[in-house]
Amino acid sequence: MDKVVATALEAVADVPDGASLAVGGFGLSGVPNVLIQALHERGVTGVSVVSNNCGAMESGLAVLLAAGRIARVTGSYIGANKEFARQYLAGELEVELIPQGTLAERLRAGGAGIPAFYTPAGVGTQVAEGGLPWRYDGQGGVALASPPKEVREFDGTPYVLERGIRTDFALVRAAKGDRHGNLVFNKSSRNFNPLAAMAGRVTVAEVEELVEPGAIDPDAVHLPGIFVQRVLALTPQQAADKQIEQRTVRS
Repeated sequence: MDKVVATALEAVADVPDGASLAVGGFGLSGVPNVLIQALHERGVTGVSVVSNNCGAMESGLAVLLAAGRIARVTGSYIGANKEFARQYLAGELEVELIPQGTLAERLRAGGAGIPAFYTPAGVGTQVAEGGLPWRYDGQGGVALASPPKEVREFDGTPYVLERGIRTDFALVRAAKGDRHGNLVFNKSSRNFNPLAAMAGRVTVAEVEELVEPGAIDPDAVHLPGIFVQRVLALTPQQAADKQIEQRTVRS
């Protein structure tokens, strides 16, 4: 039951080239930076990533993206990541953009063993009808477009069929975790981390504070340890290393 591993490199030692990864984080909040850096150090490449966004400010998944290690991204937000946009438009990167709520539910459904579900989000758009550019040809044309999805009416309202997401591995970051893998997330870092953790067949969690089993009130657990296979305790320096994406000050 003790799922603690000694180092980040040990935690991701069996992640192969071409693996699919569900990665937690919301903006710069709750991003498993230490595990991502370990993947970079190992030289893992050709990965398919499922994450709300693909890193920013040279942190998070931006580390793998800048090194050309990511082959495909399934996410909701490109945002201010200029390298992400450049690779996408240049045809170097395949990108499936998904409505944010749909992405969250696809991860949760995959983790809950639900193969697919119907949602009204995207009905009447290219999300349902197909034609969204997944890969450009580098010259302004579309090399690969999304296929149409099944649309069905329930009580007179159309819904589009979306498939649950399962990945080979999941990388997440929690504010607190115990040796059994029970996790607690802080504020907005809870947005996607529990869902990403559920979707991974092997889930690795880096935790800012490692506690003994029983130290977390069962009612306070955000993600039960059944979804987590490995736990990495961060050093105080690693736990405190948190960036601010948009710093705003006033006199």
